[in-house]
Amino acid sequence: MLSGSRIEALEFDGFRLEPGERRLTREGVVVEVSGRYLDALLLLARSPGELVTKDRFMAEVWRGIPVTDEALTQCIRSLRKALGDEAGRPRYIETVPRHGYRFVAEVRAVATTAGLALASHETALPEFSLRSPEDEAASGNLKGDSTFSSLPPRSQWLLLVAAGLVGGAGAGLVGGIAYGLIAATEPPTGTGAVSILLVMTCLCVLIGLLGGLGVGSGSALGRLLGPGRLFPLMAGGAIGGMVVGALGRLIGLDAFSLLIGSRPLAITGGSEGLIIGAMAGAALWLVERDERDLPSAVVGKGALLGAVAGLLVTLGGGKMMAGSLATLAAVHPDAPLGRLLAHLSPSLLMAAGAAEGAIFIAALTLAFALVLRSRSAQ
Repeated sequence: MLSGSRIEALEFDGFRLEPGERRLTREGVVVEVSGRYLDALLLLARSPGELVTKDRFMAEVWRGIPVTDEALTQCIRSLRKALGDEAGRPRYIETVPRHGYRFVAEVRAVATTAGLALASHETALPEFSLRSPEDEAASGNLKGDSTFSSLPPRSQWLLLVAAGLVGGAGAGLVGGIAYGLIAATEPPTGTGAVSILLVMTCLCVLIGLLGGLGVGSGSALGRLLGPGRLFPLMAGGAIGGMVVGALGRLIGLDAFSLLIGSRPLAITGGSEGLIIGAMAGAALWLVERDERDLPSAVVGKGALLGAVAGLLVTLGGGKMMAGSLATLAAVHPDAPLGRLLAHLSPSLLMAAGAAEGAIFIAALTLAFALVLRSRSAQ
């Protein structure tokens, strides 16, 4: 024990943790750890080798604020990423299943008056107190725990659904403008090019909104049921996409039948929604897993997932937007896009499907990233 000394810093394996400055550095370089995550690391590092229970985290880090277990799971995941640690082979933070966590690295306490003191797993470090949230707010160092996982489950779900809607609408806007411009090159007699562009854009935005609602809702639900795990996210997105796709197909076919007296042979439906939704869930998983990557890198990965999904849909005989328009053109060759799409080769339809999938999942990935990272940055 260090009597009459104030702890200035904790050092372990090249890291230096300074509670007074609320700073973590590695070999002099600042490691970004914000808000309560730093408090959690302080709590672990001051008692190396000791079990820190979940209840203790809630009491001393979140200070009685009601949060889900996922908030603590996300906190530990972020700390491991900052430290370069792995759950399977922990060098710093070890999981004690169903109980809590243990700091397993050797920690050295640096005191202002007594120099250095070594702390092993058998010897606890001297106690020091974490500053209260009020003190931190007064000093401007802590803005409170505004991380996404600290929000109530309902708020998390609603934010991710909203992200799905925004991402879907954005993808629909891009696709609608593209197909609208193509259709406007050969507008039917008596129809202006601008009208064709507006109609196609509105149609694609509406489809994008419905798709975003389905896969966003399903992915968000999967995240709540299986936080941090790939399969629940993919399963949730797949189910949401399948339901919305199936309903959209039924409504679309009935609408064509009522409006024009016939219906296309096939349009986008449940099977297509299942594949796209599964990839959307995987994209949400990537956003959380690669939270320190640049947004462009994460969006690029989402676009790749979407392109794969679009290819899988077309290879399996399904219809993306281009394929649906092509089947409609086969019934009404004089309709907008009719002469352009009625005889598209399979390779071009596959390319269009891959592009549509890439745009849709990339837009969702960006929306998910903005929601999760904006909350963490506050």
